[in-house]
Amino acid sequence: MTLHKSKDPKSGLCPIRDVLDRLGDRWSLLVIHELEGGTLRFTELRKRIGDVSQRMLAQTLRRLEQDGLVSREVFPTVPPRVEYTLTPLGHSLLLPLGSMIQWALDNHDAVRAARAAYVAPMAYAAN
Repeated sequence: MTLHKSKDPKSGLCPIRDVLDRLGDRWSLLVIHELEGGTLRFTELRKRIGDVSQRMLAQTLRRLEQDGLVSREVFPTVPPRVEYTLTPLGHSLLLPLGSMIQWALDNHDAVRAARAAYVAPMAYAAN
């Protein structure tokens, strides 16, 4: 089994690709990480993440809700108040996510140093 994107229509049946394609986007793990502390309103979530656009945050939250990781509750106020919370399935992702976050914190300097030191092989540079 490979992890690259396949042109095979049956590739969506691969559980690794199916889940990681969704969680591997730019914002999903940051949203899940922020919701670890509890329920947040849309505007508070956007402030905490910082550089996400309103449109991208809305799309990300919609996809996370579709996947059963986040629940959305709308309160009938003017303007409408919307709150987001991790579901039990979303909470089950926190332990592996915490390990990934810790690894990133522990190894960030080493990864940045490796990037800075990397010299592309000549064969790649010519193309």
